[in-house]
Amino acid sequence: MKHSGVVVRRARLEDVEPIVRLIGAFADEALMLRRTPEMVELAIDDYVVAVDAWGRVVACGALKEYSPSVAEVAAIAVSRDAHGQGVGRAIVAAVEALAIRRGTFNLFALTLQPEFFSAIGYQRVDRARYPEKIRRDCLACARRFACDEYCFAKNLQVDAPVVAHERALAGADGFMQSGSPVSIPPRRQVA
Repeated sequence: MKHSGVVVRRARLEDVEPIVRLIGAFADEALMLRRTPEMVELAIDDYVVAVDAWGRVVACGALKEYSPSVAEVAAIAVSRDAHGQGVGRAIVAAVEALAIRRGTFNLFALTLQPEFFSAIGYQRVDRARYPEKIRRDCLACARRFACDEYCFAKNLQVDAPVVAHERALAGADGFMQSGSPVSIPPRRQVA
């Protein structure tokens, strides 16, 4: 049996509940912070999703802006069924495309998956580099005294050849179109 490909697109209001469920599954395992439907709905323009051939949300991510020049790659979640298929990379690429469209080039991520962010060109940095994040989010976080997240950063202007390539592949709205490298091809299953 073959699975159809996955397409990355901007999130819509009808994606709020699937995003909340997806993030909630990882929050139940203390791998992510929980988001309420209200939180996601208020920030829906900052979210991207990956949907399978049946229209189901299998991954999500968001751009959380802290200043005109700094934003966080946040809420990256990929359903366990879609792990290992490049969907996480596609979601981060779409979040980066959204940042470029908004003119934000300094991105960071707090993560429990340092290998993933390292593999996609982010460099490990000290979280103190982002006092905006600490003031706005970390001081109120229940895990602030026992936080085990790693901080990674990427400057999209410094990595100009990759950014230029992504822009060339992007559509009018700044997102990869179906059939481009961000569309994930079907995974073949051996019978």
